[in-house]
Amino acid sequence: MMQNVDIAIIGGGMVGLTLAAALADTELRVAVIEGKLPDPELAALPDVRVSALSRASERILRGVGAWNGICDRRMSPYSKMEVWEQDSFAHIDFDAERLAQPNLGYIVENRVIQLALLDQVSKQHNVILMAPDKCQNIAFGETEAWITLESGKNLTAKLVVGADGANSWLRQHVDIPLTHWDYGHSALVANIRCDEPHLQTARQIFRPDGPLAFLPLAQQDLCSIVWSLPPEQALQLCDVSDEQFNQHLTAAFDHRLGLCRVEGQRQAFPLKMRYAQDFVRERVALVGDAAHTIHPLAGQGVNLGLLDAAALAQEIIALWQADKDIGKQANLRHYERWRKAEAAKMITAMQGFKTLFDGANPAKKLVRDLGMLFANKAPGVKDEFMRRALGLSGELPELARYK
Repeated sequence: MMQNVDIAIIGGGMVGLTLAAALADTELRVAVIEGKLPDPELAALPDVRVSALSRASERILRGVGAWNGICDRRMSPYSKMEVWEQDSFAHIDFDAERLAQPNLGYIVENRVIQLALLDQVSKQHNVILMAPDKCQNIAFGETEAWITLESGKNLTAKLVVGADGANSWLRQHVDIPLTHWDYGHSALVANIRCDEPHLQTARQIFRPDGPLAFLPLAQQDLCSIVWSLPPEQALQLCDVSDEQFNQHLTAAFDHRLGLCRVEGQRQAFPLKMRYAQDFVRERVALVGDAAHTIHPLAGQGVNLGLLDAAALAQEIIALWQADKDIGKQANLRHYERWRKAEAAKMITAMQGFKTLFDGANPAKKLVRDLGMLFANKAPGVKDEFMRRALGLSGELPELARYK
């Protein structure tokens, strides 16, 4: 049996589900294809994969009705941020009060965000959730695409959206070239119990071997860490005993929160920059990690993806209301130019930060130290940086704007 929809979203993660939820108030027929649904039962210890949600992301998730589902599960607002370099006089700090904001954002488990979005999407009359299932093949005609799933089901769609992650099946299948490079680091993630309370403060230390971030979780003595390290070192630290890891981590973090003790598993994954040459093709659009991945040192990857989803939904709705073809490449050019520009800015900024803070060259270190000192003292500099990071300025989709 052939299922006919307007939009097929390949990938039912945070970004794909946000796109589906943003189309709730339309008559557009949407299919979401996802290979694995998350376990709805949360453990006492948070998952190690978390995201730092900006104010723009909060507005998007509120706008699609998913925010209460996040609050009802588990999340942690943070109101301050401290950044410093090891063995340096330089530091910079951010405070929500300076910006007249209730907080600087929220640390939320990725699975919590996905579950809250699934709650919303499952209520939508215009969405079919095809899960667990995967795409097997895709073919394109003049006005639609034909998709065959591993289950044997078939569907047609006017637009197919790749929200299927960094190793996107759709991007590879339609042969969209990728600009990419290896950052030469892996991210080690874990949950850490600290002797001293985190006081809802996010902290990041720049070390010669890579940045180490402590992100505050709901329990006052529990943090999620993201530690950027050379791959061999990251793997070694995943394999050593808890006691050895605790000693190494506590020293690496300058004993800032007292003794640090790992709880639960440690994971490491490689860090790579990816930037698709095209964000749209005829009958195809890419969002989130399928279109771009960046270094996690500023925690902006998920926020970029949610903005992609909100922007694409806005463009699709405008085309639909104007009775235009939602899958035609020419009609999706504005989305592509808009989001490619935003992703390029973030990739450039992250690469600049990474290059600046790489290594222990004395001249480079002096430049870093003076730059941080200037940014911390100069009126307006760090405030504007935080406004952009929060999503309080720049070209934002309607869903992300203050109402």
